[in-house]
Amino acid sequence: MAKNKKGAAKRHSTENLKLTNKDYLAQLRRLHVELVKLQEWVKHKGIKICIVFEGRDGAGKGGTIKALTERVSPRVFRVVALPAPTDREKSQMYVQRYLPYLPAAGEVVIFDRSWYNRAGVERVMGFCTDEQVVNFLKTAPLVERAIVGSGVILLKYWLEVSQEEQTRRLEARIKDGRKIWKLSPMDLKSYGRWYDYSRARDEMFKATDTDYAPWLVANSNDKRRARLNIISDLLSRIPYKNVPHEKVILPKRQKPGGYREPDYPLQRIPEKF
Repeated sequence: MAKNKKGAAKRHSTENLKLTNKDYLAQLRRLHVELVKLQEWVKHKGIKICIVFEGRDGAGKGGTIKALTERVSPRVFRVVALPAPTDREKSQMYVQRYLPYLPAAGEVVIFDRSWYNRAGVERVMGFCTDEQVVNFLKTAPLVERAIVGSGVILLKYWLEVSQEEQTRRLEARIKDGRKIWKLSPMDLKSYGRWYDYSRARDEMFKATDTDYAPWLVANSNDKRRARLNIISDLLSRIPYKNVPHEKVILPKRQKPGGYREPDYPLQRIPEKF
């Protein structure tokens, strides 16, 4: 028990230490360099990586994905955020619409919410039956075993946010014209069902936390720390090496050879800044 208290005290003291924007950007830049190295290794070796991000509304999934992908190629790192299923998709096997988006060789696919919608929002908001939830929790580990068995590195991250921090973030969305689009009617309905989501999360963990596809839980009360911790953890779980490249030297530009810029009557935008 003393050990647990000591660990909790250490965690709280770390949370209270202020991470300045300068320190955050410096650490993020270092991690971005490593992500580029990983990207080149993935292409070089034909590695297949699938990353799942789950968590409550306001947990910081979108910001983490942005931090993860902003300095790598979208042709290698693909983000998948599927809309609500169509009538045709509703008639299919549940995971069927997610399977076409799984990575091929040399790709990293990031799911901003995934097939685990069934264990979370669909369950809590009554979009599926109890029988469908039970069936999903039984079959998800089997599907993931097949995914991993096909050579895909599957990483499942759950971003854990407190009630107080979730409230603060959702209220900030209401007040900020840049973020109001992030707050859907479904977010408002689900906000009051905190403990229903907690029970659904707990059952999801119990049924789908496996040796070959474990859940990786990140404390996301501090967005900056969460982003750095998740990217650092991701890099630690995928062995990669530097891919050697020839030294890049810009070639000399050709001479104009009599070329003159034309005086086209193009409309220029006002230079207000």
